[in-house]
Amino acid sequence: MARTRYRSDPGLIARMGLTMFLLGLVFVAFGVGLVYLIAFASSYRHGGSGVSSLSGDSIIVFALIIGVGSALVSYFWSDKIALRTSRAHLVGPNDSPEARRLHEIVDRLCALADMPKPRIAIAPTQMPNAFATGRNSKTAVLCATQGILDPRRLTNEELEGVIAHEMSHVAHRDVAVMTVASFLGIIAALMVRMAFYGELFGGRGRSNNQATAILLPLMMLLSIITYVVSFLLIRMLSRYRELAADRSGALLTGQPSALASALVKVSGDMAKIPTRDLRAAEPLNAFYFTPALRPGQGLANVFSTHPSLQKRLTQLEKISKQLGQQQLH
Repeated sequence: MARTRYRSDPGLIARMGLTMFLLGLVFVAFGVGLVYLIAFASSYRHGGSGVSSLSGDSIIVFALIIGVGSALVSYFWSDKIALRTSRAHLVGPNDSPEARRLHEIVDRLCALADMPKPRIAIAPTQMPNAFATGRNSKTAVLCATQGILDPRRLTNEELEGVIAHEMSHVAHRDVAVMTVASFLGIIAALMVRMAFYGELFGGRGRSNNQATAILLPLMMLLSIITYVVSFLLIRMLSRYRELAADRSGALLTGQPSALASALVKVSGDMAKIPTRDLRAAEPLNAFYFTPALRPGQGLANVFSTHPSLQKRLTQLEKISKQLGQQQLH
């Protein structure tokens, strides 16, 4: 975590650490499985059977190259990708009344948190939302939509709570953490696809190639299991980091009720956004203050990048009570 005045929650940090540890175990198990599969393919090569060029270690190498490339692009250029995807543009404090309001809030929060000011951008959409991205405070960009900057929608205190939440992601370097955590899932997903096409075009058409007939389905099964487990763990980690951002943002401003009010308003407004607009915004759901989705229940929450609204409000209510008790003492 960067040295700022953003406070963290030891309990959440422990849960995030456990999740990263489990991801590491999955990574080790995945690697061991691949070693055995490569050894299996090599034994057939030495026996003279031969393996298709679309199978075995060639798939692993291609997946690693593409996966590493994707991770590096996400790590170094996440800010540019997010701005381009949201069609946002950087703004100065004198560009518009909305820009001035946003800059004033960010200036105040940077002073409170003792952290460098990120670049400021506005996205031309009426969907109320905001996001922050960038691998560190020097490359960070904070973006708010025109919809959330409408003064009729959120008060200054509510908007400040939203921005404090987003700047917490920058302070905690969440982009770097999630990029590292997602690497295994990217590799597994690529291997599933490559093994599928290897089976489709390189395996079934060669009845004499016993290695290909066995190796590709096993590799596909291993990759699917790894992808599903890592996907669920990454989603869990993402939800923990959103709760951590809510907590540290609320403690920085000292107004958890304002953040809770903003959550209720923004989440409620999502139900009024046309489905077409929500789908267009889905690529940025992992970045957004609230996901561009209609509220889900049950199993949908397991796959969500964000905790349920009720869980976030419950945590903010506890923080509000804690701050009230501290003031009494």
